[in-house]
Amino acid sequence: MDEIQSFRDLRIWKLGIKLVKSIYATTQTYPKSELYGLSSQMQRAAVSIPSNIAEGHIRAHRKVFIQFLQISLSSAAELETQLIISGELNYLDTDTLKSLTEMIHALSKQIRSLINKLKAKP
Repeated sequence: MDEIQSFRDLRIWKLGIKLVKSIYATTQTYPKSELYGLSSQMQRAAVSIPSNIAEGHIRAHRKVFIQFLQISLSSAAELETQLIISGELNYLDTDTLKSLTEMIHALSKQIRSLINKLKAKP
């Protein structure tokens, strides 16, 4: 296994960046009236996920890193809610909604797993 030198080496950070790119691409198709509404909120929530992973990792204290990972999880839940709203407003097709939701679930599962590993360390 490769050693973690920086937050850029974390799989969850890389997946978070991939999610951000997907959200930005998706929200480009939203109505212009959502530019400062739902689109902007979704982009901020998505960006918050890898940003908090990076910030928590750089602090180099396990408890602080766990707190930032939990914030990332909160942002993932916020983003999932916004995706559901987007689906309800017919801004997303079913396949896109499913794909993005699955990406969020996979990332959230990995974040939870890292939290549990960090909590288990002496």
